[in-house]
Formats: sequence, structure tokens, C-alpha cells
Amino acid sequence: MLPDEPARSQPDGGNGGHGGLPGCYRHPERETGIACARCGRPICPECMVNASVGFHCPECVRGGNQEVRRATTRFGGQPAGDDALVTKILIGINLVVFVLTQYVHPEWRLLLGMYSFTGNASYAPAGVATGPDEWYRLVTAVFVHNGPLHVIMNMISLWVLGPQLERVLGRLRFVALYAVSGLAGNALAYLVTGGNLYSVGASGAIFGLLGATAVLFRANRLPLGPVVALLVFNLVISFSVPLIDWRAHVGGLVAGAVTGVGMMYAPRAHRNVVQTLTVAGMLVLVLVIVAVEDRAPRGVSRGAPACRARRCPQRAQGCAQLMGRAVGEGCLYARPAVVLAQPGEWSHSGRRTSYPQAGRTFPQCG
Repeated sequence: MLPDEPARSQPDGGNGGHGGLPGCYRHPERETGIACARCGRPICPECMVNASVGFHCPECVRGGNQEVRRATTRFGGQPAGDDALVTKILIGINLVVFVLTQYVHPEWRLLLGMYSFTGNASYAPAGVATGPDEWYRLVTAVFVHNGPLHVIMNMISLWVLGPQLERVLGRLRFVALYAVSGLAGNALAYLVTGGNLYSVGASGAIFGLLGATAVLFRANRLPLGPVVALLVFNLVISFSVPLIDWRAHVGGLVAGAVTGVGMMYAPRAHRNVVQTLTVAGMLVLVLVIVAVEDRAPRGVSRGAPACRARRCPQRAQGCAQLMGRAVGEGCLYARPAVVLAQPGEWSHSGRRTSYPQAGRTFPQCG
């Protein structure tokens, strides 16, 4: 056992000490017989820091702390005190938006309805989902829901699937997975329907979490039976119930599974690079799908620019020819608003085209 106080009876002969022992490197006037187990510097009792073997000096302790790597989860995320923080935040955002759009002043419904995939969150007819200035709908629609049952079921599913994925992936990777899945689901719905579809809700993102959960079970060599059964059950419902947008579900599921594979099977040496490229690749694919569909040819209405409702049943004749109605008037695919300016002119995005009626506001032919 080393003494706490070194002996001082030996004759002088040390480095900076008055006796035969060296002086502490930080306090030269203090003789000591103890040295740092790492660097060999003489240290006095005040400077000693307990180590697994012997004592370390303060400098070596500071240097050792800097060299210790930060702990990470199995798939590269940073451990957090609350494993479900992001999940709780997402649930909170969805619930706040739902309350505002359903139970608060109608102006909130109109305002937030602008951010649904198409239309006014099922309160008004709508046109295409996106356009050169409306791609934001692919994001904001993920947080809009149609009714209490819709939002309750989605939030329960998010609470069941979210925390375990957030824990193993880390917060940043979990957010990326959720976002990519939601975007991909809306992109597929837009591609298949041409934008003429009411599509709101977090279901696409949640199906992505379900796909990633299946990948997680496979990576951990856990039985896939329960996850597959849950997945098949949800897909059967998606294809059986007319009001459910199966396209968003399938798109989110595929995107979540692919992103999960990229995150969970990435080689350790290049994990961050592979994971980043996987997420970036999915985002690029979403943008390509939306851009291609947005440039697809649309039907044409007389006296108006090209009608963007490509699958509108009226597009063969044109709105102006159908029962003498104005462009977009009564159209189920319309979105507000086109203002007829001076008599004989129709104003839209700076264009003016001959049109027989004026002075009225119609829904924009979408």
C-alpha cells in the first residue's frame, strides 16, 4: 500500500523538492514518492486521481476523457435519456393539427386545409396535390387527419412502433425514416392517381415504421411471424376499405423497408455513408416521381390553360362546354380560386384568355 504522505526525512536530491524525493510537477515545493501510472510525472496527494491501476495526473485524466469514444446504438445512433421523445413530439404535432382543423374556428380549417395532400382536409373540393409552388403538400399532408378514428388509430400505431425504432436507430435516423416513408407514400399516391385524390394522414409514415420493424426483427434474428401477420392484416384492410388510400400505405411500406435495410445492414466501417446515401436516394426518387407526374399532360378546358386534373371525367368536353358551366364551376377536382377580371377576360397566373363571363370568382379548374 502506498503512503498518502511521502516521507520527508531523506536528504535533498530530487527535482524541485527539498528532500530526497522529487517535487510534484504542479506543486514543486511538495515532495512526493508517487508518480502518474500513465506518464510518470510525480504527483502530490492533491493531484492524485484514482485509476484502475495506481494514480493518474490531472492532465492524463483530461486527455483520457477526450479519447473515450461517445457511446452509440447498434446502428450508429446516439443514446438518449428519453427513448420516445421524437415519437411523443410527432404525436403532439398530429393531435394539435387535428384539433385545430376539426374543432377550432373555421378559419383554422381553411388555413390548415391548404396543407393537406389535396383539398381542404375533406371540407371543400380540391384540385391537384402539388404543383411548382405546392410540393409542400407532400410533407404537410402527413400531419392532417380526417376524423377522430383516423387520428386515434394512427397515433396508437405510432406509439406502438415508434419508441423501439427510435431507441435502436437514434433520434436523427428515426426522423429520417419517418419523413422518407411519409413522403414516399404521398408520392406514390400522386403518381397513381394523378393528384385527383383526397389523401391525408400519417398512415404512409406509419407503414414505413412497420416495414422497418420487420427489417429490425430480421436483423436481430427474431421470429417474423407476428410482424408479418400484422402487416398482412393491415394490407388487407388497406385494399378492402374504399376510403383508405392503399397507395400511400404501400409506398410508405416499401420506402420504410428499403430505408431500414440501408440503416440496419450498413457495414460498420462505412455505416454513416451508406445510411446517408440510402436516405438521400429515397428523397431523390420521391422528387423524380413527383416531377415526372407533375409534367404529365392534362386535359384542356376551353378558355383556360391546360386543366391539371388529368383524370377529370369532364376533360373530354371541357368545363366550358359541359352544360354551359364556367371553368371549374362545380368541378369536384377544383381548388380555389380563379377571379374573372374584366368582361371578356379570364385572369390566371398573368394570362388573359377570351372568356364569356366576368366579375365572378370560381374555383380554379384543377
